[in-house]
Amino acid sequence: MLRTPVSARRLDILECLKDPAAHFPPGREADPVEDGVTADAVAARFGLPRKVAEAHLALLADIGLLRTKRIRRRLYYRRDEIRIAEVARMFEKGW
Repeated sequence: MLRTPVSARRLDILECLKDPAAHFPPGREADPVEDGVTADAVAARFGLPRKVAEAHLALLADIGLLRTKRIRRRLYYRRDEIRIAEVARMFEKGW
């Protein structure tokens, strides 16, 4: 996780995912709060190509800050609040 480059865009994505109902439209097949949002929704919100949004989301999921859920053929992303709190505590303690 510490080797992952910090990106303002990824921090913005994490911030918007705190309250997905306020930042993303409701999905046809999934609830943004319960299930998460798709890469398409993130791409539309930030004006990014879908592949770039997918790369940001995949990286955040790989380091454990996002959880994924597959519904039909789509992958949905939502924050892993427990993991985010653990990471925050590690940095507060000075490790």
